[in-house]
Amino acid sequence: MRRYTQGLYGYVFALLVCFAGVGLFLLVATPSSTEHIPRVEFAVDAGNAARAAEFPIEVPKAVQPDWVPTSSRLTTDKGVVTWRLGFATGKRMHAMLAQSNEQPLAGFANRMANTETPAGTAVINGATWEKRFREDKNQRSLVRVLDGRTVVVTGSADWPELGALAASLVERDV
Repeated sequence: MRRYTQGLYGYVFALLVCFAGVGLFLLVATPSSTEHIPRVEFAVDAGNAARAAEFPIEVPKAVQPDWVPTSSRLTTDKGVVTWRLGFATGKRMHAMLAQSNEQPLAGFANRMANTETPAGTAVINGATWEKRFREDKNQRSLVRVLDGRTVVVTGSADWPELGALAASLVERDV
């Protein structure tokens, strides 16, 4: 036994024991394959946006049950209110609702859509949305420039998913 605890044999034996321990740890501690997408609650930001804005804030009434709200960011600066709400869709693509009274209204739409080039229109719940597509970023956008505000639904999600988000929008009461 003494020759396995001293010299070169001892060193090799200790290394093998360490590697076996690390290997066992990795086998046991391997994370499960279940998906974890951080979920945010956006009701507070929606309420704050509705109170801060001098325009109607649109919120999703109900999105698909397999959609996960992943981000909500409200900014206010000198009367400009901007609210962005992001989702992981059922197909695990990204969809975002962005709305603001930032001037010029078309400038906000162009920045959120990453393009100013129209690619057609879509009528959703009786409202006409301008479609935009930026191929190099795989980004689709639905844009509505309204009286004093801009609403953009954008992301890597496909047109039906973006349309579903746009169809779910209702004006929030303060």
